[in-house]
Amino acid sequence: MERAATLGWMAKGMTSPNPPVGAVIVDSVGRIVGEGFTQPAGGAHAEVMAVRDAGDAACGATAVVTLEPCAHTGRTGPCTSVLLEAGISTVVYAVADPHPVAAGGHEVLVDAGVNVVGGFHADDVRRGALRAWLHRTVTGRAMVTIKTAVTLDGRVAAPDGTSQWITSVEARHHVHRDRATRDALIVGTGTVLSDNPRLTARQPNGELYAKQPDHVVLGSRVVPTTANIRAHSRFQQIDSHRLPQVIEELTEQGYVDLLIEGGPTLASAAVDTDVVDCIQWYVAPTILGSGEPVVHIPRVSTLTDKRNFAIDRITQLGPDVLIEASRQAELV
Repeated sequence: MERAATLGWMAKGMTSPNPPVGAVIVDSVGRIVGEGFTQPAGGAHAEVMAVRDAGDAACGATAVVTLEPCAHTGRTGPCTSVLLEAGISTVVYAVADPHPVAAGGHEVLVDAGVNVVGGFHADDVRRGALRAWLHRTVTGRAMVTIKTAVTLDGRVAAPDGTSQWITSVEARHHVHRDRATRDALIVGTGTVLSDNPRLTARQPNGELYAKQPDHVVLGSRVVPTTANIRAHSRFQQIDSHRLPQVIEELTEQGYVDLLIEGGPTLASAAVDTDVVDCIQWYVAPTILGSGEPVVHIPRVSTLTDKRNFAIDRITQLGPDVLIEASRQAELV
């Protein structure tokens, strides 16, 4: 299942609105004889890719999948049919499919005489590549993550406005890898006009990752046609700062996983309007003592106004740490 989860990450960012699933085929002596992950929308699902990879070795083998195999016909046929035709004897999956149309694969396989084990390492897998898709499916709204790089005292810029670079090269490499897994990045016109960022996902050697997130800019000010943000991916501008409505609109467009990379104004608005599901806090071991705070909500006056998050993980990145957390009220 750990290998299947890793394969799921290989699909992350490329499959929306479909889930990024990983699958492996294991023979009777425990050898992996086939692997696969979900292809871009309209392409083969993970189980299909793994069965193809295994060939004749799939007969009598075990399929280990991060998500319950689908039992419906959409752009492609049911994965349950593929597994049955291949002669798979056992299916082990982590997360039950919450989609009302695609669910039911467990029962279909059992009725066909296949040994099925569901819920295997479900909690671990649920926090992995499938997280945003599960959130979108359960809540009906794209998952929103806010990312920022701060000093120990919570500053994102010095009093003179300088902010590059607060964090280390190791942290920046991590940011770029993460961007490549997102459907879209959201920034405000203020950030675009003042910094002219590319906001691309770049490898350590400077080359672009194959997958680039779309760019969404919020605000009414004109973004020049020569702006860097227009150069490498699909670009759209939304003349609004009403984040709940913006997120709803982007969800309707088919986005599943959104990353807010704007400055303090956008970050503060996101927190204030409760659209943030997850946070990525890149923290440098530095104290400025003055400068721009990452979040400032003037109407907060007492401790009961706080927003509570639960720590998911803390990762060391060179001299810095990445703190990842999610809303305690998150449904998945």
